[in-house]
Amino acid sequence: MNAPTTPDRPYPRLLEWLASHHVDYEIHEHDPAYTARSTAAAEGVDPRTFAKVVGLAADDGRMVLAVLDATDQVDLDKARRALGASEVRLLTEDELTALAPGCEVGAIPAVGPLFGLAMYVDHAVREDPEISFNAGSHRYSARVERTSWERVCDVAYANLAVESDTRPAWTRS
Repeated sequence: MNAPTTPDRPYPRLLEWLASHHVDYEIHEHDPAYTARSTAAAEGVDPRTFAKVVGLAADDGRMVLAVLDATDQVDLDKARRALGASEVRLLTEDELTALAPGCEVGAIPAVGPLFGLAMYVDHAVREDPEISFNAGSHRYSARVERTSWERVCDVAYANLAVESDTRPAWTRS
């Protein structure tokens, strides 16, 4: 069994998985950060290139990872439609811990296959040449080329983010 992630190192299974799938990566150490936006700031990257990972459960028993830009929030109705489910909910901390043992709570990497999970990724992520995400720790992030990451993670792109433009529809052009 691999050693768990500690505040002093990234999740070892992540590094092994990325290397075995020939994904070049950089590991960045930063001050501890507990939200995707604050981690992007600590890492010194645009929060639109930092992946927020949200665990979702569908009413048919499927559990998946949703990946969005750090600046976005998941829209559960859009996620429900993307998954073709009747109901979708956020996974609990206990469920995430069970799915990703060894990762710090709230720092699961954006690599669903590492945990046997499908990945649904918001369309906005597709615009980024590189993305960063938690490396299983609140002190370490991984940065990868997006196209390599999406190839090995078999991502399904969908519209998942809450609409950020709050103007009435008739005023948008």
